[in-house]
Amino acid sequence: MENLKKTALYDIHCAVGAKMVPFAGYDMPVQYAGVSHEHHVVRSKVGMFDVSHMGQFWVEGSEAMAFINAVTSNDVSKLTEGKVQYSCLPNLTGGIVDDLLVYCVSPIQYMLVVNASNIAKDWAWLSQFAPNYEVTIRDASDDTSLIAVQGPLAAKAIQSLTNLDLAAMTYYTFGTGSFAGAEGILVSATGYTGSGGFEIYLPNAHAAAAWEAIMKAGAEFGLEPIGLGARDTLRLEMGFCLYGNDIDDATSPIEAGLSWITKFTKDFTNSAALKAQKEQGVTRKLVGIKLLERGVPRHGYPILNEQGEPVGEVTSGTMAPSLNEAIGMAYVPSDLAAPGSRVWVEVRGKALSAEVVTLPFYKA
Repeated sequence: MENLKKTALYDIHCAVGAKMVPFAGYDMPVQYAGVSHEHHVVRSKVGMFDVSHMGQFWVEGSEAMAFINAVTSNDVSKLTEGKVQYSCLPNLTGGIVDDLLVYCVSPIQYMLVVNASNIAKDWAWLSQFAPNYEVTIRDASDDTSLIAVQGPLAAKAIQSLTNLDLAAMTYYTFGTGSFAGAEGILVSATGYTGSGGFEIYLPNAHAAAAWEAIMKAGAEFGLEPIGLGARDTLRLEMGFCLYGNDIDDATSPIEAGLSWITKFTKDFTNSAALKAQKEQGVTRKLVGIKLLERGVPRHGYPILNEQGEPVGEVTSGTMAPSLNEAIGMAYVPSDLAAPGSRVWVEVRGKALSAEVVTLPFYKA
């Protein structure tokens, strides 16, 4: 435990009684007032998350776009200044090194936002290819705090703290301006909840003051601090992939339903093999499932076919607070992947019936 990293907001979390747990090498708040309560706060009002464990790499130079386009699956050439793109880093064996966000600050400056548990792996991966391009890459992860303000009232809750017009910012765009007394702060209309909102990138020195300012400004809108537990139930209701659960080094973006961020109009790492896989079809697919009997699917639980044979496994699962239904994501054989297909989930030795459903589970 003593080796866990702490975010710049650690003392604030402890002071308000957050339950802290180890996560991706950090001591992070999993909940404050309870996961279900916090989930509903974000869906109906506005909540604030400390997600400073996420990693940030800056890529700069005359060939920045060419470099990122060569190592990511989506087409970075389509990005313009102030736009954000979801993408992944394919590996050489058909799997995914990580999924990430690409921010286009200018044609020669980008920010990559990567998963906390993969910072060292991603850095090593990108460092292999960077020498082939006129670029410099810089790891700003340890110097950057990230606060997510999410929910339908997010723009109203924090508009008084910034000179950016938050209501005018469309999904997957960003701006740079003042925030809570600090200048040059990047604020993006992104998030991992499906309820709208913003993510604010701050130097560590400004994080605590910004957190307190957001709490104060958001009080009249019912803003509360939200932990990683609700972040997980919120993203799962949307069918958003979690690296290490739903995607990893052995899952391809085609299997994972990420063909929409895999663009074969350009060459990128392992693109020929992935293109062939898309054309030939895959043997398994990541799908959403809804349990039809009482129980909760959990990560690693076997998926069974009608004959009771194991044919896949649950990658993420929960009792969805917005739906009051047991939901999950799972890899199943392609012939069982169509919505309406019947599968069974083995829960504590018992086979419970489930139905394949269209994602997202939650529709606002």
